Amino acid sequence: MLSSNSGNIANNLAQIHKNISDLCQTWHRKVEDVQLLAVSKTWPVEDIRAAFNAGQTCFGENYLQEAVNKINDLHELEIEWHFIGAIQSNKTRELAEHFDWVHSVDRLKIAHRLSQQRQPSLPPLNICLQVNISQEATKSGLSLNQLPSVVDEVISLPNLALRGLMAIPAKADKLDAQREALAKLRQALTKLQLTHPQLDTLSMGMSDDMEAAIAEGSTMLRIGTAIFGERKLSGL
Repeated sequence: MLSSNSGNIANNLAQIHKNISDLCQTWHRKVEDVQLLAVSKTWPVEDIRAAFNAGQTCFGENYLQEAVNKINDLHELEIEWHFIGAIQSNKTRELAEHFDWVHSVDRLKIAHRLSQQRQPSLPPLNICLQVNISQEATKSGLSLNQLPSVVDEVISLPNLALRGLMAIPAKADKLDAQREALAKLRQALTKLQLTHPQLDTLSMGMSDDMEAAIAEGSTMLRIGTAIFGERKLSGL
């Protein structure tokens, strides 16, 4: 059964794709180089199904049990599932078993556990390393100084494919300030690509800083509110 919100979701997706296309033209980016990840946390399976029926295939979830329930409920759809939330060590097995991507790997211990718990029969688990780009005490993530040594170790782990970097910078209202933080992540990836050219992903940019993210080279935008509406409170 389709969600009563399905028409709005389809229209919102069409508008976001137009906005992305326009911004790519403004900032001299190829539109095919910018992927839209629909952040579906707290939204019901009916809304995810509506987005899927409108052409969206990649969905990001923050809460593990909620996400696993949705993955099971929508198992017949060819959805690419991304985990973008905080990771507890005792939850890595379910992440390794159920997801295609994990964006929020913030320490070596998590990478090792995901590698050990990913079944070799499955494709390698795509991961991004989360960077605390604004050095906020309340946020997890690696420092820029930690990145080179962590990348060298993670990239050698079996059953994982290190794809790039992810960040959630401190909130800023002005485009220049937003770009300043995101530029640090872009520069970090560019430096890493000198020795690890296979790294190809910058997971950065949400509904409020989408233009800055596109300007600074994001390859994956994590958009929720602009697709589904104002956030619902999760009961899970």
